[in-house]
Amino acid sequence: MVFCINSKKITNLLENVVEYEKSSQKRRIKMAFYYEEPSRTFSEYLLVPGYSSTKCIPAEVNLRTPLVRFKKGEEPALHINIPMVSAIMQSVSDDRLAVALAQEGGLSFIYGSQTVAEQAAMVNRVKRYRAGFVVSDSNVSPEMTLEDVLSLTERTGHSTIAVTDDGGPGGRLLGIVTNKDYRVSRMTPDTKVKEFMTQIGDLVYADEDTTLKEANDIIWEHKINCLPLVNKEGRLVYLVFRKDYDSHKKNENELIDSSKRYMVGAGINTRDYEERVPALLEAGADVLCIDSSEGFSEWQKIT
Repeated sequence: MVFCINSKKITNLLENVVEYEKSSQKRRIKMAFYYEEPSRTFSEYLLVPGYSSTKCIPAEVNLRTPLVRFKKGEEPALHINIPMVSAIMQSVSDDRLAVALAQEGGLSFIYGSQTVAEQAAMVNRVKRYRAGFVVSDSNVSPEMTLEDVLSLTERTGHSTIAVTDDGGPGGRLLGIVTNKDYRVSRMTPDTKVKEFMTQIGDLVYADEDTTLKEANDIIWEHKINCLPLVNKEGRLVYLVFRKDYDSHKKNENELIDSSKRYMVGAGINTRDYEERVPALLEAGADVLCIDSSEGFSEWQKIT
């Protein structure tokens, strides 16, 4: 079944959709418009090439793009190194994507459809992330067993496991277990970790303030694959791996702030922004974006 409606009737209908009064002046605000011009598609346009100089080569391409509004003659406060940002969506922009996108030179806006505390925590994790520095997610305590180590290795795929006093990522470092520390064929599953781990006294480790370059120099000097970084209390802070440093050097376009931290944005709504904005700025957000389904509203103006 096909319904035919006169285009003039549609125009009249749309032009009289919603009206409201503002202050003492009565003004008619059109909330929807009907365009009579024909629509266009990308295939209808042709980009005509211009003159190409000897500098028009891939090595000279610069995709650095202003991120925020700025006045003519002034420098933008923020740039991104590639013209790419992620959508403010729960299924898209979390802290993991923010790190990955910043490594390539783009910027992610952490989604706001979560509590203020949860969103601020995501922003904080991105700002605390140090390229080449890994917060250990494979940890055991000395009283755990070889069976626990094998199970953890199978689950995470990690062959280097930190041994801490409480079995957590921030516990006092007591040693390291790698696949070179045990032989499954010659040990029983209930063998305690403390019996075969590499003790802290035999480990090469460094202070948490060690730079990535310094950490890499230590790794190469001592011919090791992993360097633990600990704080003044001896608690594990980061692990630096030889392979991660090589990966870090490849990311020449990474987007970092003046403190060498990855840059990240956050989305705010038009309802609880008075509470959300200060929390996000405190967490370290570099830029905020109003996330709304419609830009022409009273809520937008108030925000």
